[in-house]
Amino acid sequence: MESIGKSMKHHNQKSSLQRLRCSVQNYDWGKRGTDSLVARLSALNSSSEIDPEKPYAEIWMGTHESGPSFLIQNGDENNGFLSIGSESLSLKDWVLENPKVLGEKVVQKWGSDLPFLFKVLSVAKALSIQAHPDKELAKVLHKFMPNLYKDANHKPEMALAVTHFEALCGFISLEELKVVLDNVPEIEELVGSEDANKVFDITDRDDENKVTSVLRSIFTHLMSASKEMITTIITKMKNRLRIESQARLLTEKEQLVLQLERQYPADVGVISAFFLNHVNLKPGEALYIGANEPHAYIFGECIECMATSDNVVRAGLTPKHMDVNTLCSMLTYKQVKVFSSLS
Repeated sequence: MESIGKSMKHHNQKSSLQRLRCSVQNYDWGKRGTDSLVARLSALNSSSEIDPEKPYAEIWMGTHESGPSFLIQNGDENNGFLSIGSESLSLKDWVLENPKVLGEKVVQKWGSDLPFLFKVLSVAKALSIQAHPDKELAKVLHKFMPNLYKDANHKPEMALAVTHFEALCGFISLEELKVVLDNVPEIEELVGSEDANKVFDITDRDDENKVTSVLRSIFTHLMSASKEMITTIITKMKNRLRIESQARLLTEKEQLVLQLERQYPADVGVISAFFLNHVNLKPGEALYIGANEPHAYIFGECIECMATSDNVVRAGLTPKHMDVNTLCSMLTYKQVKVFSSLS
């Protein structure tokens, strides 16, 4: 958190390490009070008190304008800030003045700015079903909707679990999808039998483009369903699972879907979770999420490193703005096997 370089000079003063005052994001899905690792780190970083009722979701270490870091100086009486005149010095400005700290190759490729953003996350309830655009799409989204998409950069990211960490990531395999359509009749009712039958008609001999086309069609129909239809279908699914739970143990995915529904009632993301891999990470295990891949963090604490961006295209499990058309058109629709244990 505190170190970004070695033996640099600033205003003719020699320093070996630069200490940072970091920004905190208090999103509603964050853990509250001292239960949050983010809150505890923030208190250590800023000597601030922890509000027991407040959610502490993310602490950012980097130069992104939505949550910039600032340089501080040991023993500084001015709230810990190292100042130029009356203004605190941001990490972005300091790196701009001292580009050599990045190394010659980094400067040549990315210019005089930190090319990555480092975070710690404390997740109490699920984040939105989302994806991050690739660089080309990010430029377009930022140009035409800068109020929603704050920068023109892509956002590939790596999450490293600090505690037990749960997430949804990537589409399940074709075989698993066929089982889902067999066991969750509400999905066929929602998307229609034509799309459902296309999935069952796919064989191992079909090429990847056909599989992608069918998956795109069924997922887009699902995500584009009316609010009224979603509410009806989820109610019907909940009632069915309540009855079946008296005779059998619900699957892990079914239990997860019911958990998500309690957090986000009548939300399309509840049903879309059936299409995505449920990943459980042990502390020290990691998950890589490339551009245009669907995912949602569910619970736990992790550290994250990504390209310097805050672009998020959402389409479920959120009260925030949802851009269903953009998300459904941008996804790769790759079906992957996810291994949740590293040995």
